[in-house]
Amino acid sequence: MKAIVQDAYGSADRLHLRDVDPPVPRDDEVLVRVRAAGVDPSVWHLMTGRPYFARLNRQIGLRRPAHRVRGWDAAGVVEAVGAGVTSLKAGDEVFGQCDGSFAEFACGKAEQLAPKPAGLTFEQAAAFPVSAVTALQGLDLARPGPGSEVLVIGASGGVGTYAVQLAVHYGARVTGVCGPTGADLVRSLGADDVIDYTREDITDRAVRYDFILDSAGNRPLSRLRRVLTPHGTVVFVGGENGGPVLGGTDRWMRGLLLSVFVGQKLRPVIAATRRQDLLTLTELFEAGAVRPVVDRTYSLAEAATAIRHLESGHPRGKLVITV
Repeated sequence: MKAIVQDAYGSADRLHLRDVDPPVPRDDEVLVRVRAAGVDPSVWHLMTGRPYFARLNRQIGLRRPAHRVRGWDAAGVVEAVGAGVTSLKAGDEVFGQCDGSFAEFACGKAEQLAPKPAGLTFEQAAAFPVSAVTALQGLDLARPGPGSEVLVIGASGGVGTYAVQLAVHYGARVTGVCGPTGADLVRSLGADDVIDYTREDITDRAVRYDFILDSAGNRPLSRLRRVLTPHGTVVFVGGENGGPVLGGTDRWMRGLLLSVFVGQKLRPVIAATRRQDLLTLTELFEAGAVRPVVDRTYSLAEAATAIRHLESGHPRGKLVITV
């Protein structure tokens, strides 16, 4: 099969389209013929091997990638199922998480896959799993209710576009933070207000927020706390602007420690794709509460170009690779 393979950590130049043997599903896994794969920051982290401390996990690899094929998000058709799988069968259209989804075939655990919503194309479905699940689980850490003031930092990105829609669905008043090119998109998703970070700082206004989802990862804790209500919650998604060793997770640690001594809660979300969450997102999509935003699609051979676009920091929604 054709796949995007990486033999050593580094830049997108390390990604190559090659012929490799297709994977074989284990008892609890499903083999998926991939039709589309999403591109998200976790792919960049695995490509670069940063932050370095994450390499201590043997599933990632200390000196070189433990898994040579990149990609997580996937949408496609079940080709075969493992001996212990009863929830899916060959021919089912599915979406969810598969290891090595930048390929013609990929394996994923049955518990991390769900039937693809009929109203979504494969490209749209591939834009859902990791980002939408992260937003869903992030907001569930302190579910904002009707009338709550919510601030979504990185509102035009993959996670941010879902966070805005979910917070609006929960009845919150939402302010999105993004660059000038994303303002119209964020408003179209239901945000009541938009802050253009190139012209205005989040501390310039008198508003205090009950909930902040920070998917940009570059603002000091003191600045976030300044715009948070006394018992509000900040949820960190990723740490894209941290150093090479800790990758911003040191800010998570300081936030968790600080939460012990103050009324405010500052915590990270470590998202895990689960079938139930995918089914919940399907219900929300069918109810018109959330929709995927696809910035651009690339062919499998253009995977490195897609990663470089992601590195630019300006995608509006998700980038998707078609297979």
